[in-house]
Amino acid sequence: MNIHEYQGKEILRKYGVEVPNGKVAFTVEEAVEAAKQLGSDVCVVKAQIHAGGRGKAGGVKVAKNLDEVRTYATEILGKTLVTHQTGPEGKEVKRLLIEEGCDIKKEYYVGLVLDRATSRVTLMASEEGGTEIEEVAEKTPEKIFKEEIDPVLGLMPYQARRIAFNINIPHNLINQAVKFMIGLYNAYIEKDCSIAEINPLVVTGDGKVMALDAKLNFDSNALYRQKDILEYRDLEEEDPKEIEASKYDLSYVSLDGNIGCMVNGAGLAMSTMDIINHYGGEPANFLDVGGGATAEKVTEAFKIILSDPNVKGIFVNIFGGIMKCDVIATGVVEAAKQLSLEVPLVVRLEGTNVDLGKQILRESGLNIVPAESMADGAQKIVTLVK
Repeated sequence: MNIHEYQGKEILRKYGVEVPNGKVAFTVEEAVEAAKQLGSDVCVVKAQIHAGGRGKAGGVKVAKNLDEVRTYATEILGKTLVTHQTGPEGKEVKRLLIEEGCDIKKEYYVGLVLDRATSRVTLMASEEGGTEIEEVAEKTPEKIFKEEIDPVLGLMPYQARRIAFNINIPHNLINQAVKFMIGLYNAYIEKDCSIAEINPLVVTGDGKVMALDAKLNFDSNALYRQKDILEYRDLEEEDPKEIEASKYDLSYVSLDGNIGCMVNGAGLAMSTMDIINHYGGEPANFLDVGGGATAEKVTEAFKIILSDPNVKGIFVNIFGGIMKCDVIATGVVEAAKQLSLEVPLVVRLEGTNVDLGKQILRESGLNIVPAESMADGAQKIVTLVK
């Protein structure tokens, strides 16, 4: 789950991480009032969307007076920002962060992420702040420094100190930087983050180490114990199909292709997408109905797949273990009848009650194309769609 920058800063402030003073605004008048209350000579008007690259897209403006705050707020609110993370469709700006300006002396990058190779949280930092870390990794990887964190000990002060020296934080601010990084790590662990990224971390003219931006993502599987984080969820920033899927405990992610996939098990779902690509097709989604799906769940899954206007065919690929093939078949038939299915449908079933499942499909009277294997099914749906 993603949250907005101003929400991330609210969390970090509670962990002793220095952030600029700021206020959220949903209208132009609220933006002007927020700037008045801040009383800063310079204010920054920042678009709040769940995507990076806002500055390059015109979503961050420096205002030197209240008239400029009004002008920029009018310009940005309601604007569709297109960044490298939004895709070509962009995202509409519905809220702003009005923040006090600060005297920036130097920008850095600091982030925490789970390293899958070591199964440990890793602290990464670079003195190349303000640019995408992917760009730094590609062009000057020697400028990125890392510290693996022992899960028992947590981030040790000497590790944070070593990072601060490596990225050339001024010597008189090393202790502040150490406190900053430990606070960031504590927030990451206690709030079940998957990413905590500060880009840029800045050193200011009055001697502060401060998070000028904050990107926090959270592990959705841990939200049951993070009720306060769940309250930050902005449904308007999420795909409506993914929201609907979450209501039925379905794992769904929209993609750009035209072949809808309904599969049980994340590994099988990934393999299904790979084999569709292998035979020249493009998956329209990742959809895992899980091991305990009911006929109702399958019907809802179909509805979600078909709500995507790009879908020109559906491939159902089920390996029944806990999941019984007859239950899937019943759900497929029910969904096809309810929705008056008009696009090609290929079904491959294997496992528990497979013969009964195939019989239900055969006797349904519907135009369902059976497949004997995953490869056979992928070839058939790609051919039918083309």
